[in-house]
Amino acid sequence: MEKEKEGFKKARQIFQLRGGMLRMTEAMHAGIHRRTLYGMRNSGVLERIGRGLYRLADLPALMSPDLVSVALKVPKGVICLISALSLHDMTTQIPHEVYLALERGAEPPRLEYPPTRYFWFSGQAFSAGIEIQNIDGIELRVYTIEKTLADCFKYRNKIGLDTAVEALRLYREQKQLRVGELVKYAKVCRVESVMRPYLEAVL
Repeated sequence: MEKEKEGFKKARQIFQLRGGMLRMTEAMHAGIHRRTLYGMRNSGVLERIGRGLYRLADLPALMSPDLVSVALKVPKGVICLISALSLHDMTTQIPHEVYLALERGAEPPRLEYPPTRYFWFSGQAFSAGIEIQNIDGIELRVYTIEKTLADCFKYRNKIGLDTAVEALRLYREQKQLRVGELVKYAKVCRVESVMRPYLEAVL
C-alpha cells in the first residue's frame, strides 16, 4: 500500500509538470507504469476524458473537453466550420460533433469519442488562416473568424446556407470588421462570387 501511494505521488507530480493531462503513451514514456495509471483512475485521482487520455480529477472542469480531446489526439487537424464558429461566438448552433479539417491525403484518425466530422482541405484552403487558441491549457489550432466564414460558404451545402448567413450577420454585429481579410479568404476558398451579394447586403 505504501509503495502504491509513493507511485501515485510520483505520477501525480509528472502530471502536474505536464499541465495535469497526459496520453497513456506519454505517461508511460515519462515513467508511469500502466498499473499505476489504472490504479489512479480507479481510486478517483485521475479521470479518463477520452480513449487513452487521462487528467487529474481535482483540476477545474474543462470548458471544452471534446475539442481538447481531439486537439491532443489529432495535433495536425484544424478546428473548422461550426466548431470554429462556436469558438468565435458566431453561431447559435450547439455543435453535436467536432468539425475538423485535415490536409487532403491524410488518413482519418480512428477516434471512438468524441463524435468527429472530417473535412479534407487542400493547399492554401488548409494552411491559410490558422490561429492558435489556448483552451483549458491546451493549444488548439482553429481557423480565424474570416477564414471560417469563407469555409462556411464553401461548405454551405453540408452545413446549411442559413448557418453561413447567420454567422456573417453575427460578425457584422461584432463591429470588428476586416473586410479585406474576408475577401482574401473568399478568394482562397474560391467563393468570392458566392459571398459577394451577402457581403453587400450584410456589410
